[in-house]
Amino acid sequence: MPLRNGWSRAFAITATLFCLGILAVIPAAHSQNAPTYKVDPFWPKRLPNKWSTQQIVDIYVDKEDHVWVINRASDARPDELGAATTPPRTECCVIGPEIVEFDTDGSVLRAWGGKDYVPGWPGRLQTIGVDRDENVWISGTMPGDSIIKFTKDGKFLWDFGHRGPKVPASEVKQDNQQTAIFPPGIAAFEFDEDAREIYIPDGFLNKRVLVYDMDTGAFKRGWGGKGTPLSEIDNDPTPPYDPSGPPPDQKMFAPALHCAHPSKDGFVYVCERGSDRIQVFTKQGKYVKEFWIHPSTQSRGPHCGGIWSMTDPPCGTIYNLTLSTDPQQKYILVADGTNNMVWILNREDGALVGSFGGNGRYAGQLHWIDSIAMDSKGNVYTGEVEDGKRIQKFVLVK
Repeated sequence: MPLRNGWSRAFAITATLFCLGILAVIPAAHSQNAPTYKVDPFWPKRLPNKWSTQQIVDIYVDKEDHVWVINRASDARPDELGAATTPPRTECCVIGPEIVEFDTDGSVLRAWGGKDYVPGWPGRLQTIGVDRDENVWISGTMPGDSIIKFTKDGKFLWDFGHRGPKVPASEVKQDNQQTAIFPPGIAAFEFDEDAREIYIPDGFLNKRVLVYDMDTGAFKRGWGGKGTPLSEIDNDPTPPYDPSGPPPDQKMFAPALHCAHPSKDGFVYVCERGSDRIQVFTKQGKYVKEFWIHPSTQSRGPHCGGIWSMTDPPCGTIYNLTLSTDPQQKYILVADGTNNMVWILNREDGALVGSFGGNGRYAGQLHWIDSIAMDSKGNVYTGEVEDGKRIQKFVLVK
């Protein structure tokens, strides 16, 4: 079956060149003006105090081009923490703070947070954001987790609330009509600071995007796949599909939803990992268009691996995305943690114009990429989870 948006030909060229070791940056042949990148293997500098580098589950670049990361410690292995025993078993390492700020040179400026840091600290950190006032917002994905807000020095400021009960998500039924709580926690969020709103893709248990007031936490609006009103979203499990072909063009969102990013010109880009696509909406929830991302990749099903699965590969392609920081936000850069690629798309039509990465552990390769962000100069930062556990900087070449 032909793949959508020309992905069959583009991926074949990419895969061939990577296997031959010819290119680390592979723009499409028809896209001579697409941005290209090279890895900076010396960024960031080593963490101080024997802190271990754990899962870099999210990245945010603030207005000063400082890079904030979640250094999620919940999946640290004993062999990574030998210096924490009494007496120390090995020279390195220990669990460090879970919120880390790097300056433009890659040195640590601030680091704070971790288990029991404040009441309500997320059991499993997932998303970070830094607003214009340099306040730091974080969220988590365990039952009872929510969004909490701090100063950049780590002083607690505010709790978004809307916490679900601390019971396993398997015990909570899907309910796309209620907007009071998030039973499995909050996997992702993004600001629209001009409107003072927070966008939350509620797509691990449910299948919708919700918008709340950024200052009061009050619910404002929400929608489902293809712009479906909340009242019309079904509460049924997402049906399976035949993975020998691309995912179906179904009306309802297919969990998991991994991001919702507003653009400067009034659109919202939603990562629908469960269908290998980006859906685009107005900020009021009207469906505009969609882009399919490497749709030959299985996007969901019983054989989707995770947490170092040795038998089943991961599923889905849209782990996160960033809109380029040029005035027109011309490009979308997609973090594909299954193929371990960063795909570069034209934002206007979703055409594939370039890519970089490739599965591996050398500088410039990726293993379980989960997060991506861009600074004001166009440099790209990627974070890897599972047993990848690193942050990399890719410098804009042209």
